[in-house]
Amino acid sequence: MRRLLSSTGLLCAALVLPLLVESCSSNGGLDDATVAVQLLALNDFHGNLEQPASGFPRAATDTEQVIISGGIARLATLVKQRAAGHRHSLVVGAGDLIGASPLLSSRFHDEPTIEALSAIGMSLSAVGNHEFDEGLTELRRMQQGGCHPDSGCQGPAPFTGADFQYLAANVIDDSSNQPIFPAHAIREFDGIRVGFIGLTLDETPSLVAPTASHGMHFLDEVTTINREVALLRADGIEAVVVLLHEGGSTRNGPEDCVNLGGPITVILPNLDTAVDVVISGHTHRAYDCEVNGILLTSAGQYGTQLSDITLTLDRSTGDIVQASAETLVVAADTLAEDPAIATLVDSYKMLAAPLMQRQVGAVTAPLSRDRNTAGESVMGAVIADAMQAAAARSTGENIDVAFMNPGGVRGDIPAAGPVVFADLFTIQPFGNSLVVLTLRGADIAALLNQQFTGGNHRILHVSAGFMYRWHQRGADAEVITGSIMLNGAPLQPERQYRVVTNNFTAAGGDGFTVFAAGENITQAGVDVEALESFLAAQPLFTPPPLGRITLEP
Repeated sequence: MRRLLSSTGLLCAALVLPLLVESCSSNGGLDDATVAVQLLALNDFHGNLEQPASGFPRAATDTEQVIISGGIARLATLVKQRAAGHRHSLVVGAGDLIGASPLLSSRFHDEPTIEALSAIGMSLSAVGNHEFDEGLTELRRMQQGGCHPDSGCQGPAPFTGADFQYLAANVIDDSSNQPIFPAHAIREFDGIRVGFIGLTLDETPSLVAPTASHGMHFLDEVTTINREVALLRADGIEAVVVLLHEGGSTRNGPEDCVNLGGPITVILPNLDTAVDVVISGHTHRAYDCEVNGILLTSAGQYGTQLSDITLTLDRSTGDIVQASAETLVVAADTLAEDPAIATLVDSYKMLAAPLMQRQVGAVTAPLSRDRNTAGESVMGAVIADAMQAAAARSTGENIDVAFMNPGGVRGDIPAAGPVVFADLFTIQPFGNSLVVLTLRGADIAALLNQQFTGGNHRILHVSAGFMYRWHQRGADAEVITGSIMLNGAPLQPERQYRVVTNNFTAAGGDGFTVFAAGENITQAGVDVEALESFLAAQPLFTPPPLGRITLEP
C-alpha cells in the first residue's frame, strides 16, 4: 500500500487553483477517484473550559512561551473555522478530556466539560487514564447521563451525558470479559468506511487509585490494536485511525520528529501495516510526525492547541493514500469566543462563583511548580509542608515527613498577591485524601530509590527538615548512601517513622509500591483543604527556600 505522508499543512487548504479548490469542495477529494476527510483532534483537555492559568504551548526546555491561548469557547470558534468548506469533518479525542480538571468543571463532576465538548461536535474519543479517576460507574454516567449519586443534579439543565462515543478497546470489564465501551467505531464517507480504534495506555491502573480501576483489567496496546485491525479488515475496512492515550515528546517543537522519543516510539513499529494514523496523547506534547509509515499527531494540552488532519481516501481501494497534519494554536488575539459555548460556560461560572472566588490567603512571591535540576519545586515543597501540618493537626501525632508525588502538582500560583480557592483547586484538583502510615527507615530509603526505576525520574516533593542527595550513574540514578537526614540526624534503617502522603501514592500509584509496607494507617483529611489551611495560617505567606534535595555531580 502506498501512503504519502506529510506534516507540513492541510491538503485542500494548501491548493490555490480555483478548479482544484472547487474539486475539493464538490466531492470531498482531489478528484473523482478520491474522498477527503478532515479530522480535528485534541487530547488531554482536562476540563479546561477557560483559558488555563498555565500549560500554554511550551518550548523544548519547558520554559513558558508568551502565547495566550485556550478556552473552550475559542476552541469552538477554531473548530468551526477549520471545518468550514469541508464536506467530511470529524472532531475526535485521544483521552483525558476530563479528570484533574479546574474547579469550574470538577465542582460539577466534569458535566460542563462533557456538555461543552458535545456542543462543539465531538464524535469519538478514546478513554484516558483520568477518565477513570472516579471509577467505572461514574465514567459510564459521563457517557449515559443522569444525576450524580451523591450530589444530585447541580447544573443549569439536566445532565444527559456525552453526545460523542467513548472507545475503550483494551479496558475489559472483569464481570463480562468485554470492553467497557466499544472497541472501535466505523464512520462512512461517500461510501468509504473508516475504522477508528480507541484505547488508553496499559499502565492506567498504576496511574489511578486501586479503587478507581477495580473490576477491570487493561490489555497491551499493540496486541489490542492489531486485534481490532484484523476485525476491521475482515469486515472489508482498509482505512484505520487509532485514538491512543499514550504518546511521546520532541525536543524542539511539534515538527522536530528526528528527536521524537517516549513510549509511542516503541508501540508504532509493532502495529499492523493497515494502521494509517495514530492520534495520541498523555504526554501533553504537540507533534506531527511520520513514524514507520504512520502519521502521528498530538495536540499538546488543556485545549490550547488543535490538530487539523486531512486524509485522502481512495474510492477503489477504500484505503488512505495520503495524510497530512497541522498543529494550530487556540489564540486569544485572533479567535473570538463562540457565543453559545461562552453562554454555557458562564452559566456554570455563576453557579460556582461563591466557592471559586473565596479568598484563602495571600503570597509574597509566586509559587512555581517548575522543578530545578534536583527535582524540587517551590509549589511542591509548600504542598508537602501543608500535608505534614494537616496530618499532625488531624492525628495529634508527630509526623516525620510528607511525600508528594510530582504528577499531583497540576498548577502554580503565578504571581504575588491574593490567592482564591479556585487557584488551589487548579493546583490540586483530585480531591485526594491524606494517609498517615508507619515506615521503617530502610523502607523510606527504598522508596526514594523507586523514584528512578524504569529510567524515569519521579522525584517526590518532601517536607521541611527532610534532606537527601542523589546522583546519576550512567543511565541509572540512585540516592547516595548515608545522605538521608531528618532534622539534622541520619535516617535510621530500623527506626519507625510516621509519614504522610496522598491516597494515590499510598496505594502504590506512580510505581511507589514501598508504601504498601506501611502500617498503622490513619486518614488525615483532604489535600486541597490542607493547602488552604497552611496558606491561611499566615496573613502573608512567604515561599520556603529549596535545597531539601540535592543532585550531586
